Amino acid sequence: MLKVCLNGGRSRRDHPAVPVTAAELAADAARCVAAGADAVHLHPRGHDEAETLDAAYVAAAVSAVRAACPGTPVGVTTGAWIAPDPAARVAAVRGWTTPPDFASVNAHEPGAEAVAAALHELGVGVEAGLWTPDAVIAYRRWRVPVDRILLECLPDGSAGAQPAPGLDGGERRPDDPAVGQAEELLSALGVGAGGRDPAAPAVLLHAEGPGTWPVLRLAVRLGLHTRIGLEDTTELPDGSPAPDNAALVAAAVALGAG
Repeated sequence: MLKVCLNGGRSRRDHPAVPVTAAELAADAARCVAAGADAVHLHPRGHDEAETLDAAYVAAAVSAVRAACPGTPVGVTTGAWIAPDPAARVAAVRGWTTPPDFASVNAHEPGAEAVAAALHELGVGVEAGLWTPDAVIAYRRWRVPVDRILLECLPDGSAGAQPAPGLDGGERRPDDPAVGQAEELLSALGVGAGGRDPAAPAVLLHAEGPGTWPVLRLAVRLGLHTRIGLEDTTELPDGSPAPDNAALVAAAVALGAG
């Protein structure tokens, strides 16, 4: 599966093609699905263009994208930076009138399991966002069913082990710290070249910033789900500026994603 991450926390100041309104998200999602995306992840925005968990704005964004992309799963974030109080995040989720198909919950954030439980009660698929090996440990204590594990490699990589050759048996450039972080997370989760337990949740591997394309290639080689979009990078694989999300999706498809 190739998921497109349309906007994240970026604004039009970061890239002029970042979609913000429900109508913009819908139109952009349709172009990305036509280019090969299998699912859509977005961050709903309020009237001030700030990220929000408010039911009205979540409903507007999700409904618009569903209308533009019938049958395509639509997901949102529940990031603690939007509503730092765990109880407020749980209340926001329980107030959603038009729930998405799935939502990401970062396991390292306070109250993460309670937010995941609220999503599950609402019938929303849970993506457990794991950024560090410690987050993997925290996730393993969850009692909430999870649809997918979202391994997220941050722009500065990790100080953890960087085995050579790579986990997939191929060579890896030593200047790809995000790939080292990806290998560390995959090892902590028990995912390697030999595959994973088929009864376990699916794994989606991705990175942000300079590591986006090296990690996407690793995900393709390992046969894992992955994602691409302006939330993660504003550059194409050759380092040139990406005109929009659809161009990023097309580039990922050309590399074998999806």
